[in-house]
Amino acid sequence: MNYYIIAGEASGDLHASNLMKELKKEDGAADFRFWGGDLMQKQGGELVKHYRDLAFMGFAEVIANLSTILKNLDFCKKDILTFKPDVLILVDYPGFNLKIAKFARQHGIRVFYYISPQVWAWKKSRVKAIRRDVDRMFVILPFEKDFYKSYNVEVDFVGHPLLDAIQNETEKLTSPDDFRIKNKLDQRPVIALLPGSRKQEISKMLRVMLSMVPEFQDYQFVVAGAPSVPEEFYREVLAGTSANIVFGATHDLLQNAYAALVTSGTATLETALMNVPEVVCYKGSYFSYQIAKRIVDIKYISLVNLIMDARIVTELIQNDFNPKRLKSELTKILDEKNRTPLLNNYKLLKSRLGGSGASAKAAKLMTGYLSKA
Repeated sequence: MNYYIIAGEASGDLHASNLMKELKKEDGAADFRFWGGDLMQKQGGELVKHYRDLAFMGFAEVIANLSTILKNLDFCKKDILTFKPDVLILVDYPGFNLKIAKFARQHGIRVFYYISPQVWAWKKSRVKAIRRDVDRMFVILPFEKDFYKSYNVEVDFVGHPLLDAIQNETEKLTSPDDFRIKNKLDQRPVIALLPGSRKQEISKMLRVMLSMVPEFQDYQFVVAGAPSVPEEFYREVLAGTSANIVFGATHDLLQNAYAALVTSGTATLETALMNVPEVVCYKGSYFSYQIAKRIVDIKYISLVNLIMDARIVTELIQNDFNPKRLKSELTKILDEKNRTPLLNNYKLLKSRLGGSGASAKAAKLMTGYLSKA
């Protein structure tokens, strides 16, 4: 069968590549054409556009690049009609993908959506478009199934692909001794700092996180550097501290970390799945935060707490994200009596995510639905 896949971000490239790998097992004649990245390209098929040419973050950047975005949409529509896929598989990336889903529906092309947009947090109005334009949704968070059911949308929960990604990468991680030698670390326990992936976010978050370095001298602090951000940028922020930095080795770092300070996002779930006690942190501009408070409808900002529907990890948001509170919460997760119940909750978290094999489950379901078409 012919599969046209659209993934517009690095995480989508990872999860779509694993899905492609499993689809090839289910369908020996699978032919792929896709928007994505290097990992998808390794699975074969034709790469149409790389995700690095598609990622426009924030209102101002979207407006500035509106002409490019519209050209991409127009090109994508024509390319789909030329390829004539048996199915269009969309991976998250809702701003672009939901427009393409509507187009595909109008032209009688079957649409599968793998990894739901976070419509449960904001823009619930998008559920109407999903119900109208998507033939089948494959979700990765357990509460999403009930959410969609409340809107009369039947979906398949396949489990979270991060479980597989981490399991696959864990087998390739370096030993603790090699990790310390390679990164010039001493024998003190490591506290990992994951400040985000964009310059503005990193600068705001990392400066507060680094204020903990002189407060916990029995530990060494190591920053997970984002590959897309120049090392010089980090060096300026780190100047005057004893903190170290590693690039392209976040899972290696977490594997060797005793605790972590993590900016809200998927990294909070990654940290928990690697059994590292964490404090979740977030601080935006006053203006952005006031807007977010009014349009985002969720009890928690971390995926860990959202999935468990309970306050499992501490979230320090906006004004609560300050040196005094951060020191107090970090002290707590370094204390053994607090770590044990937290790690037990991490075990429950993994079980709620449905275990390993998300990509394989999704591929089997997809090919099953297609065979009945």
